[in-house]
Amino acid sequence: MKNVFKKVNNKVNEMVIKAKNAIDNKKGEGYIDSGVKIIIAVVIGALLLGLLYTLFKTVIEPNLTSKVVGLFNYSGT
Repeated sequence: MKNVFKKVNNKVNEMVIKAKNAIDNKKGEGYIDSGVKIIIAVVIGALLLGLLYTLFKTVIEPNLTSKVVGLFNYSGT
């Protein structure tokens, strides 16, 4: 009977040590931190793509269109 109590006591002590190590862990990298980083990256990426799309539609495309039309409307007189 003493042997069973020793095994149980050892198992409980092992679990207490694991719990204490988990609480004392100062690493700070968890699922929530990683999720927030991913969300921030997606939002910044979407903003950059939106900015590039707007820039292309308002500045680059009209300039490019006028230059191409100018090239093809060449009059060699």
